[in-house]
Amino acid sequence: MRRWKSKVRKTEKQATKNEDKQESKSQDSTDQFTDDLVLNLEAIKQEIGHNWDVHFREFVIGRTGIQAAIVFVEGLSDKELIDKNIMKSLMEDFTVEYKQELPYVKGSISKEFIKNQVLSISEIEEVSSIKELALKVLTGSTAILIDGLLDALIVGTTKLKTRTIEEPVSEALVRGPRVGFTESLSDNTSFLRGSGEIENLSLVKFQVGKRSKKDLVVAYIKDIVDPELVQEVESRIKKIDIDSVPESGYVEQLIEDNYLSPFPQVQNTERPDRVIAALMEGRVAILLDGTPFALIVPVTLSMMLQSPEDYYERWIPGTFIRMLRYLAAILALFTPSLYIAFISFHSGLIPTKLAISIIGTRSGVPFPALIEALFMEIAIEILREAGLRLPKPIGPAMGIVGGLIIGEAAVQAGIVSPVLVIVVALTAISSFSIPHYSIGITLRILRFPAMLCAAILGLYGVILFILFMTSHLVKLKSFGVPYLSPAVPYRLSEWKDLMVRMPLMMMKRRPKMMNTKDPTRKG
Repeated sequence: MRRWKSKVRKTEKQATKNEDKQESKSQDSTDQFTDDLVLNLEAIKQEIGHNWDVHFREFVIGRTGIQAAIVFVEGLSDKELIDKNIMKSLMEDFTVEYKQELPYVKGSISKEFIKNQVLSISEIEEVSSIKELALKVLTGSTAILIDGLLDALIVGTTKLKTRTIEEPVSEALVRGPRVGFTESLSDNTSFLRGSGEIENLSLVKFQVGKRSKKDLVVAYIKDIVDPELVQEVESRIKKIDIDSVPESGYVEQLIEDNYLSPFPQVQNTERPDRVIAALMEGRVAILLDGTPFALIVPVTLSMMLQSPEDYYERWIPGTFIRMLRYLAAILALFTPSLYIAFISFHSGLIPTKLAISIIGTRSGVPFPALIEALFMEIAIEILREAGLRLPKPIGPAMGIVGGLIIGEAAVQAGIVSPVLVIVVALTAISSFSIPHYSIGITLRILRFPAMLCAAILGLYGVILFILFMTSHLVKLKSFGVPYLSPAVPYRLSEWKDLMVRMPLMMMKRRPKMMNTKDPTRKG
């Protein structure tokens, strides 16, 4: 009895599998085009005809009597290009130019003849399924269907409205090319091509997103980059499994090594010159259609504190500015925690006169150092965020005036001490000097656990926080490259471009950590 039941179950499972296969086959068959134009148009209308901006235009090819139709989307497709290079070529020029010997027999016409001799458009491809046609049409292409042909012709007529080329908004520049990436992928790739005659610049195209597909380009210089790095980048991009990728930030989060780390492992930028400089070092750039932010991999912590202007100026001012930037990063991270540690635990380490002055200013403050520091830091962060979200004419003014008013009112009310206001102001100014927005956010976040460690254990807590953070940074990698390189692992020869920026004549080789094919940069 049990054997009989198991056999029945097996036969039922096999039957359901066969039914599923037949359904899939029937669906595949219904998705394919037929040689009947009317049936094809009905199938397309069932697929995308409910959209008000999808237009169907039926016509007759010249005087042949052959029925044809085009399908396009209003707003995405270039109507002028459709009228001049498709409709006019098929309805008027076709009869005039080929009136002696028309290339059709008994109501049929050659597909190759239409592609190669009639349509004067560079981008033409063939599709054989309705779903392929729908995807192409909904992205701006125009579909041409001709009675008697099993395939449809897809013509590239996409015309998107893009903004003009401007300076990068998120990266203020003092010296360098005053152009920034736009939302058009073709414009961004042209910036890379137009930066110089780079013979081996490779631009490999991918598509990301399941439901909303977008074009993505991986850029690298073939005779410099490590092939294993390119393979790793491409494999991670192919593994992206998500409905939509609206911005390159999605790609950044889906391909990074450690998503639990507060430190960014992918650099984003609006500046083409920064991308070109990274490609010349053997790195890989990722450009996504619809966003002006390109991604650079792999990255190190030192890259986040560098700016292209460091190389455009002479090495002495470049080194001075870079060292100031490192100092600002340290101040932005540790100034409030050191204030809390000295006030709460180690007041004996403060010079006597300064200690007496600080004690005098804190005489009426009812809160401990941690509470008043948290109050001021959170207030500054809220003001900064409010300044970003408000309209541009009033955003910066509100941030500055709001900070002054809150600081002065807090001091007058005896909630915080004047020394803390100076500490918070120094911290905020230091964080503004960080050239990369993502690493600036990281330092602002880490400032709070550093303050808590200082409030619990004083300077010992700050030192423990530094040890934990350093151990995390030593283990952290970006596409196989140590995040603290060239400091860890130690390479003294590459310190010429770490905290200092030595003369260009001395920087003859590319970074060893990139394992480039051509390690020589100069000489």
